[in-house]
Amino acid sequence: MTDRRSELAGNLADVEERIAAACKAAGRKREEVTLIVVTKTYPAEDVRILSELGVRHVAENRDQDAAPKAAACSDLPLSWHFVGQLQTNKVRSVVGYADVVQSVDRARLVTALSKEAVRTEREVGCLIQVALDAEQSATGKGGLGERGGVGVEGVEELGELVARAPGLRLDGLMTVAPLTGPYAGREQAAFERLMDLSTDLRSAHPAANMVSAGMSADLEHAVTAGATHVRVGTAVLGVRPRLG
Repeated sequence: MTDRRSELAGNLADVEERIAAACKAAGRKREEVTLIVVTKTYPAEDVRILSELGVRHVAENRDQDAAPKAAACSDLPLSWHFVGQLQTNKVRSVVGYADVVQSVDRARLVTALSKEAVRTEREVGCLIQVALDAEQSATGKGGLGERGGVGVEGVEELGELVARAPGLRLDGLMTVAPLTGPYAGREQAAFERLMDLSTDLRSAHPAANMVSAGMSADLEHAVTAGATHVRVGTAVLGVRPRLG
């Protein structure tokens, strides 16, 4: 076993132990939580090792990194998640490999994703990214957060738009623990708020039951709140190299 494979296997086992312990403490079954490994800045070789170690969900946040990596790993049984802020001029590329776009936060993006999904005859899963740090806008629909995402007031309308869009599937909600606003430093409360919003969304769209929350530092809070998916990068792959 190579040093890198050994390192990734050990890290993966540690993360698995954390998720299992969090599930047990919350009275949840381990299979209720799916691990998504965020492989941004790391090479396709690492993705291949992770696949060999049993990982089935990987995520990227920059199309220029993700597209060639996904192409190099197209033979692997992986689901690719796009988790970064997505510009409409990158939609054609992203729809080419992403099974789920977790960062849907505006109507224009929904339109672009739908058009490309229909053109390529693909179905793309979509999560509404919720910005818990967004101030309510003058329209009452919620502005955008510092790290992307739509404000709470805009979730219902955007969800309806995705649900009606050809080629798209409304899968649920995603959030990143906010650095500012009333939930800053209150990860547990933030994720519990997301779960409340998920309950509201599922009342109209029962199949939209995916809740993506929690990363390396706060995955336990997400599992306790009820998240169905956690996005872990550093704890599996190590500290990321600085981007030039």
